[in-house]
Amino acid sequence: MIYCLNGKIVKKTLDSVVVACGGVGYLAQCPTSVAAALPGAGAEATLYTVLNVTENDISLYGFATEEQQNCFKLLTAVSGVGPKVGLAILSVMEPDRVYLAVSAGDHKAFKAASGVGPKLAQRIVLELKDKVAKGAAGSAVLEDLSGVSAAAGGQTGAQAIAALVSLGYSQSEAAVAISKIDPALPVEEIIRLALRGMAGGR
Repeated sequence: MIYCLNGKIVKKTLDSVVVACGGVGYLAQCPTSVAAALPGAGAEATLYTVLNVTENDISLYGFATEEQQNCFKLLTAVSGVGPKVGLAILSVMEPDRVYLAVSAGDHKAFKAASGVGPKLAQRIVLELKDKVAKGAAGSAVLEDLSGVSAAAGGQTGAQAIAALVSLGYSQSEAAVAISKIDPALPVEEIIRLALRGMAGGR
């Protein structure tokens, strides 16, 4: 397996990158978020990769971080989630958002990705919930989830989440937003600050 590529970027598009290593140019398909984050042609970069070999094709997929690389492997282990769908999900969700949505049972969050319908979104949550709970997502992410759970566990947090969901945000988006806010504040203030934070992130 090619774990990573370190070399000069030869070419970059919205969803792919060509990296030159040892005189060879490797074409890797990427989530749009990764391609946008990488430097332009001529710059040095490290791309973490996943090599996918089938009977009729050999494809390389590239990511800016090991967290994205591991999340892609986790997603594509789900029945019905191929590399194309895995890239689509990581184009609209960072790994921590993926793990949080799975942990919260928020299948609707995955429907934002191209090619993910209601049934597939539910299957992703169902098949990954145990893996995320057992630590497949990594300790840092699980610590974040614990923090979100603690912040959202009280009645005030639950009321704030319910209000944000009614405004069109997903449960995981709402949970992340209020986890950054002092739970001792009045629920109205928590909602106001969460809306301000999410508006700035969109």
